[in-house]
Amino acid sequence: MKIGKFDIKIATDGFFKLDGGAMFGVVPKPLWNKTDPADERNRILLSMDPLVIRFDNEIFIVDTGIGEKWDDKNLEILGIDRNTNLVKSLKEMEISKNDVTGVILTHLHFDHAGGATEKGENGKYRPVFPNARYYIQKNEWDFAVNSNERTAASYLPENFLPIEEYGQVHFLKGDGGIVDGIRVEITGGHTPYHQMVIIKSEGQTACYVGDIIPTRSHIKLAYIMGYDLNPMDTLKAKKKLIANALKENWLIVFPHSPRMKAGYFEETEKGVSLKPVDLNE
Repeated sequence: MKIGKFDIKIATDGFFKLDGGAMFGVVPKPLWNKTDPADERNRILLSMDPLVIRFDNEIFIVDTGIGEKWDDKNLEILGIDRNTNLVKSLKEMEISKNDVTGVILTHLHFDHAGGATEKGENGKYRPVFPNARYYIQKNEWDFAVNSNERTAASYLPENFLPIEEYGQVHFLKGDGGIVDGIRVEITGGHTPYHQMVIIKSEGQTACYVGDIIPTRSHIKLAYIMGYDLNPMDTLKAKKKLIANALKENWLIVFPHSPRMKAGYFEETEKGVSLKPVDLNE
């Protein structure tokens, strides 16, 4: 799909599962289970959908999925489906690891930054994309490095420290442009320095919303993850995002929606709904 000068598509890093109660916070299971049915362990299916942006001679990726560094125990616990992965998905788009010039990470949780690094032949971790600059909020980096008892399970050092070791990290300090037409905006909420990515060109706008609205099911304002560290900031960010998207007709791209991965918000008698679109048609 074209957003002005930008060609955008959705890649995939497969699927995984998380606890449905944690994904929907205070919302009762009889409500969320209608749209996102839980398995026998109360887990719901989630996709991992990095956004691919092509422009000029550049190829950018927003988020990288969960990656390939998991042992059998965690593959089973998280229900990780590795029938495909980001590198294979990019190959289907005729993109190699060497072709990627930029990686923007909304935050550093394992299901967004896990595919940023890999284990090399010598057993040492290295960036997956050797020619890419990785754009990360400096405060998010510091928060990840100095994790605590609640956050440590989500921030795995092998997913991000090698990026700095190889000299490929570019630290961002707040809202701002990365290149002409692509900017980031800190939302907070899910993590204190979580950011979304906004693409603007020729009167069109697309927004990769990250975990502020992780799936189509989370459009309703009260549907906020129990994983969010600052849920009231999530609520504030959602209200602002939805208002701007409705006013300016933004294309919204979700990171974890296994069925409706992107679309346009529209107001109905029952509230805000989604008009889905397939970016890869």
